[in-house]
This record gives sequence, structure tokens and C-alpha cells, in this order.
Amino acid sequence: MKKILGACTLILAGCATGPAYHTPSAPLSAEFKEAQGWQPAAPADLLEKGPWWELFGDAALNALAGLVEVNNQNVAAAGARYAQARAAVAEQRAALFPVVTLDASANRNGGGGDTRTGNQYRVNIGASWEPDVWGRLRAGVSGAQASAQASEADLAAARLAAQGELAVNYIGLRLADAQLALLGETVEGYQRVLQITQNRVNAGVAPSSDLLQAQTQLANASADRLAVQRQRAQLEHAIAILLGKAPADFTLAPAPWTLQVPLVPAGLPSTLLERRPDIAAAERRVAAANAQIGIARSAYFPSLSLGGSYGVAGSQLGGLFSASNTLWSLGLSAAQAVFNAGATGARVDQANAARDVAVAAYRQSVLNALADVEDQLAASRVLAQQQSLRETSSAAASQVEQQMLNRYRAGQVGYTEVVTAQVTALNARRALLQAQADRQSTAVALVQALGGGWHAR
Repeated sequence: MKKILGACTLILAGCATGPAYHTPSAPLSAEFKEAQGWQPAAPADLLEKGPWWELFGDAALNALAGLVEVNNQNVAAAGARYAQARAAVAEQRAALFPVVTLDASANRNGGGGDTRTGNQYRVNIGASWEPDVWGRLRAGVSGAQASAQASEADLAAARLAAQGELAVNYIGLRLADAQLALLGETVEGYQRVLQITQNRVNAGVAPSSDLLQAQTQLANASADRLAVQRQRAQLEHAIAILLGKAPADFTLAPAPWTLQVPLVPAGLPSTLLERRPDIAAAERRVAAANAQIGIARSAYFPSLSLGGSYGVAGSQLGGLFSASNTLWSLGLSAAQAVFNAGATGARVDQANAARDVAVAAYRQSVLNALADVEDQLAASRVLAQQQSLRETSSAAASQVEQQMLNRYRAGQVGYTEVVTAQVTALNARRALLQAQADRQSTAVALVQALGGGWHAR
């Protein structure tokens, strides 16, 4: 009987009920529309990403980005969820092995009309095991492993998102520093012009309206500087939160702005798109959903359980372990739902539909990633051209401003022309600073779109 049971178990052990898993096809293109010389896509999700923020050549940014993984609470929460998923894998794997229990008891009985009082001692060791005949337990382990891998990818996504947000906020803060320096120089220049205008009005060679216009210009520039100071404070607070610190405990002193913009290598391979953690997480959730189909299908077959126990019982503690007090048992049980009104089939259909949902989500994440990369590549190209034009515009506007101021001092033009030239020049300078910041922020977005960089081994 034991030989027959063992042979049947071995034969049925290969009867896995779940479908074999294959990575879903994804709508990956061989190259990107907005880049030239890209190679065909291939899996490359394990490529070393490295500290991508070092590409910007800013020592302060390097120091701050390194603290995100340690202190950011969103990253910490994602890390805890990953640890939870790994523990779930260990729990599922434990179901593949027998459960052994040990119990002991000692009782003393008496009372009522029976004057006899007796002792009863018992020691028992038992074991139970559910053979994974239909692969249900193995499917549970596979599903838990896939879910843990998805949680690991979620952790990488949270880390990348926090680092990217930090970099963008840092760029915005340095932009604010540059604007504050520009507006400080502008206010000083407007104060000098105001004094010149005051002298001309006092000498009777200029109307009082010129003085009012000069005062308006100075007040507007001073108000703009205060607005930028507010923006800088908010960005500093945001950086503190990303680092897991209270805003009151964090200060980032003004510093020169490093305008280095990483350039995308001409031969950038589209394989790096596979490094995006959100795509990896979506694919792993498809695998987990596929495992659930096997678990649901196993309900069509009977569940088997082997159990046994060995123990001793007696009224005397000294002779408890004698052969006459030995008790043992060994058994096999099977259970099968004969009729449940189609509930099992419904659960299988739900599992199949859940897998289809996961497949669609995976393919959509790939499409979103492709669009994200295309957007950032196009933005990088356009912004580089815009910065060049902004530089030309700023230089020309500065020359016009100086010429108008000189002609005003000579009495050749009215103060309105000076005001117009000043406004145009200031707007051109601020637009140039914004274009430089936009290029850096777009480079950060491209790094995130590519999953954390473009360097491959």
C-alpha cells in the first residue's frame, strides 16, 4: 500500500495545474522617433545604473542625492513593503514542508461519589503534510516571489522618483539664487537710474512723470525679488522633506549655479528602457497573476493530507514510556468539493481576467515609457536651440537698454523708451536663466524616463 501511494504521489507531482508563464509581448519599437542611431531593444533591466546625478557636476547635489535613500520616508516605506513581501515568500515556501507538533498534558481526576483519585499523563508528537500534488503550493511560492520582485522594483521606483524630485527642486533653488542675484543687480541699477532721474527733474530738464516711472520700475523689481525669495524658501523646505528632515533643521546656503547639462550619447541603446522599475514591477505582477490561475485551478482536484502521531499515556509518571503505554496513528485523508454551483470555475475565470488586466497594465506601462522618453528627447533638442536664441536675445536687449539709457542722459529720448528697454532686458535675462534650468530639469526627466541613466556595461 505504501509503495502504491508513493508511486502515485510521484506521478501526480508533475501534474501542475497552472499555465506556463511567458513574458507578455510589449509594443517596443526598434528605435526612438526623436533620436538617431538607436539599437534594437533587448532585456537589460539588470544593468548597473550608478549615481546618475553625478552627471550634472554639482558637488552639493551629489551630497544631497546620496542622503535620499537613507532618510526619505517614502523610500523607507517602500523598503518595508519589500521586506514584507520577502517574508510572505518565506511563509509560502514553509507550506511545502511537514508541520511537526509536540504536546504534553498531566491531569488529576477525582470527586463525586467515586472516592478514587487518579493521575493521567500524556506525551504526543505529531506531524502533518500536504503533498503538493497539483502544484498549488508551488504556484503560491512562485506568485509570492513574483510579488516580492514587484515590490523590489517599486522600491527602486520610489528611490528614483525621490532622487529625481530632489534634483529638480535643487535646480529650481539654484535658479532662484541666480534670479535673486540678477534682481539684486537690477534693483541697484534702477536705484542709480532713479537718482539720475531725480537730478534731471530737480534741474527742470525732465518732467515729474519720469521720476514716477523710475520709482515704479524700482518697486516692481523689488517686489519680484521678494517673490523669488518666497519660491526659494519653499524649494528649500521641499528638499528638507525629501531628506527626511524638518524644514527648520535644514538650510542650503546660496552657491554658484553649475550649468552643466548631460548630453545623450549618439548611440544611446533603447535597451535601457527595460531598466525602468515601473515596467519591471508591471511584468512581475503579470507573473504573480499567472500563478494565481494555477492556485484557482487546483480546486478542481482533491486535496490530500498525510498525518501521523506517536505518543505515550499512563497513570504513573515513572512507567509512562513503557511499551504498553505507546499510542500511534498514521492516516491519509482526501477532500473534494462535489458540488459548489460553479464557484470553482468562477474563481478560475476571475484569475484569468486578473492576468489579462495585469498584461494590459504591463503593455500600457511600456507605451507610457516610450512616450516619456520621446517627450524628453524632443524637449532636450528644442530647449538646446531655445537657449541659444535666449542668449542672443539677452545680449541684444542689454545693448539696447544701455543705448537708451545713454540717449536719455543726453536728452535724446523720453524716459518711456528707457522703461521699455529695461523691461525687455530684464525679461530676456530671466528667460535665459529659465531656459538653462529647463534644460537641466529635462535632463533629469530623461534620466528618469530611461530608468536611472544611460550608462551600460
